[in-house]
Amino acid sequence: MIKLTELSDSFHPVKPMTTYQQFLAKYPSYENTKKIDELRASDYRRLDQGEHIYLDYTGGGLYAESQVRKHQQILLEGTFGNPHSSNPTSQAATHLVESAREYVLHFFNADPAEYDVVFTPNASGALKIVGESYPFGPGDQYVLTFDNHNSVNGIREFAHTKGAEVTYLPVVLPDLRVDESMLAAAWAKARPGGNNLFAYPAQSNFSSVKHPLEWIARAQEKGWDVLLDAAAFAPTNKLDLTRYKPDFVPLSFYKIFGYPTGLGALIARRTALKKLHKPWFAGGTITVASVQGDKYYLADGHAGFEDGTVDYLNIPAVEIGLRHMEAIGMDTINERVKCLTGWLIDNLTAMRHSTGAKLVRLYGPASTEARGGAVTVNFFDKAGNPIDHRSIEEAANKVNISLRTGCFCNPGAGEVALGISRLELDVCFHGPGHEYRLTLDDFRLCIDGKSSGAVRISVGMMTNFNDIQAFLKFCEGLLG
Repeated sequence: MIKLTELSDSFHPVKPMTTYQQFLAKYPSYENTKKIDELRASDYRRLDQGEHIYLDYTGGGLYAESQVRKHQQILLEGTFGNPHSSNPTSQAATHLVESAREYVLHFFNADPAEYDVVFTPNASGALKIVGESYPFGPGDQYVLTFDNHNSVNGIREFAHTKGAEVTYLPVVLPDLRVDESMLAAAWAKARPGGNNLFAYPAQSNFSSVKHPLEWIARAQEKGWDVLLDAAAFAPTNKLDLTRYKPDFVPLSFYKIFGYPTGLGALIARRTALKKLHKPWFAGGTITVASVQGDKYYLADGHAGFEDGTVDYLNIPAVEIGLRHMEAIGMDTINERVKCLTGWLIDNLTAMRHSTGAKLVRLYGPASTEARGGAVTVNFFDKAGNPIDHRSIEEAANKVNISLRTGCFCNPGAGEVALGISRLELDVCFHGPGHEYRLTLDDFRLCIDGKSSGAVRISVGMMTNFNDIQAFLKFCEGLLG
């Protein structure tokens, strides 16, 4: 017979799991990303030293200390001149610029025989090149999804001016994905022998939906050139331009690795670049230009689109940044972001006020399937009334949490998510005094108190578990 004392001596109650253990139980692959924690402690230590909770990675990436040191070393040890010459300092700069150009192609696994890289100030600069140079004409088509960034939307103005037809494909609640039957119908309208351009984001910067990269080949088979906006996708995902072959890929490097700002690229198929008709010329873009002869000859390839002198002292930092990302591993970054985003969504959407009302409304997928690390929501009080997104940002600022509010330059996704109708917009835009000027306060009056924006919490490469827990604790303070 077992004595009661023996039973009590052998019994050890199971300790409840810590919150971190609960997280690992649900997202065990997070353990495989520990190298990022080590890197954060050494190369991004200013985050913890300054007690920053940085959750605005879709707005801008963070740079490593080592990136700055390596770039500084190049500048301190070398002497570099304007690349448009054959003198020694010019050639030294040219060598670094071309090395960075080659490394961009390497990073995206793009065949140099098929793709070229045009350096630009940012993704918007890359998109402007496409917009002003694409050979739209009467009867041509520009088709794009609702959830494009404004810099992609802006191309429609060039299309309108040249007589092309512009068609928007709506995204559908609750996930804000595109109805693929509408997509197929739009592709079927390509003008045979015409210039048809289809644009979409690989990852929405509003909902974080990842649209299928398989659309690229399907659209091209139907007679479309494809513009794939990779600005929000590239920081945490591997884009393989040997497997997927869009015609134009705009991106900003600061969104990927933080430093330098003011540099982006248009990665374009060489055949697609030849199709563009640049409407003007500038220094560095021509082989010959004449004043008396009123004639110019545009340079081939990227040189014809890099207006003036490229940012030759900062471009070497692009290669440093890409090598830094490659050393960490895009798969590791992707897995980390996926785990933390899942935990954030799980806990944020589960929060309830004392009345049972939900604290937040999520705009975008509620799972980690085919989505990125941006979590866009609006907050509501215990009576179910919306809390102004601007007041959420003000409260976050006070506890050193960096997030972003507004519509994130993505009005189409915002209008669908926030329930703003075409009728409301028409009345607003045609109202007295609104023909040429409309302030944000005017717009808020137009939509009769509806939210004009949302709160975006975006997880990125250097986010850790403590960052997410700090934000969730901040959210708990909003419960009533």
